[in-house]
Amino acid sequence: MFIDAILAQIALGEDSTHQFKVDVRNGESLAAEMVAFANSEGGTLLIGVADDGSAPGLGKEDIARINQLISNAASQLVRSPLTVRTENVALGNGRVLIVLCVPKGIDKPYFDKNGVIWLKTGADKRRVNSKEELRRLFQMSDQFHADELPTKASIDKLDKLRFRDFLRDEYQQAMPETQQGLTQLLQNMNLASDDGHLNLAGVLLFAEQPERIKPQFVIKAIRYPGNQIHVSDYIDTEDFAGTLPKLFADALAFIMRNLHKTQAGRGVNAPGRAEIISPGHLPNHLTVEKIRVGNSNIRNPILVSYVAKGLLPYHGLGSGIKRALSSWPDIEFSDDRDGCLFTATVQRHAPVNAPVNAPVNALEPSLQVQLLNLVRATPHLSYEKLAVLTQKDRSTIMRNMAKLKAQGRIVRIGPAKGGQWQVIE
Repeated sequence: MFIDAILAQIALGEDSTHQFKVDVRNGESLAAEMVAFANSEGGTLLIGVADDGSAPGLGKEDIARINQLISNAASQLVRSPLTVRTENVALGNGRVLIVLCVPKGIDKPYFDKNGVIWLKTGADKRRVNSKEELRRLFQMSDQFHADELPTKASIDKLDKLRFRDFLRDEYQQAMPETQQGLTQLLQNMNLASDDGHLNLAGVLLFAEQPERIKPQFVIKAIRYPGNQIHVSDYIDTEDFAGTLPKLFADALAFIMRNLHKTQAGRGVNAPGRAEIISPGHLPNHLTVEKIRVGNSNIRNPILVSYVAKGLLPYHGLGSGIKRALSSWPDIEFSDDRDGCLFTATVQRHAPVNAPVNAPVNALEPSLQVQLLNLVRATPHLSYEKLAVLTQKDRSTIMRNMAKLKAQGRIVRIGPAKGGQWQVIE
């Protein structure tokens, strides 16, 4: 490593991948720094550099001592042991810097001697204190995924009618007649744990009232006047609960019905924004720049496998953000790693020459709004899949779709099997 490159890096200061130490004498403290780098994206420790960026360097008598300390810390004070790389770099004045490179770990999470898990936060490090962060570290090492975590819900909490319809429509398979047969089938489908309880995927997809089992899995929606959040002044609010397909359909219906409301005397074309806030930041190595070009990371593989079977309008791993930006480029993303939040903000603008007081059409019944939104997003949905998504029976879906066709809102293109819907805008 060239000294000019090192000095240039020192001039930039400390960050999440570069740390300065003027000297190292405590092996446990050094091990904690290594753990933090290994549990994050890896990094470089420059020993012989002060916090203010000055580089007094190390004497020759320090080199052997510190290199031995590094070796002991990496092999004996970190679990699992780390393979690190060091390089001694001459400063030209008889002093030396030690450049310690810690790779991104492949056996996460790593612990120090006392069993503490450390993560990098900017130029500092911090302990892992939440179960959510710990789960993320295990997910990154493919040791488990959140959707396979067992719950306290027995098989009796299964919505047997919904699950029966899914088996019939997707697998052309009948519902098992015995409790033992049903349990075995759910385990084979990765929807139940070995102890016979529904796992998180089973609860979110097929349980009756999932919110009673996992109260945090709900959506809270609110519409404020204007673009500012108010303490008590709002136009519309609703909480949504149920399975993932129902949450999606209800939340989308809330957005669509509020796009048709007037705001401060203005019509449907009034500018504003929609914010979608999700607990949890982007996982692993993902950044906003990476998801914009289609990079993705499977956080819940069981849920992904079932969503891809038509339970939600899913078009392929990594394509959602790109498709959204293609349809509406004015979307902003914020990945708040400290606050553990991810936010997508969709900015709305009034079209040029649009009338300020444009008339507002009367709203269709909420089910018909849901149906229009669903087939607009996924034109090939069948009556059976629409029934699953809206949690209505097939005859209700057929009746409402017939009304939409009679109103000239949708048409069917192609045969009953293999064709698709087209929404008439």
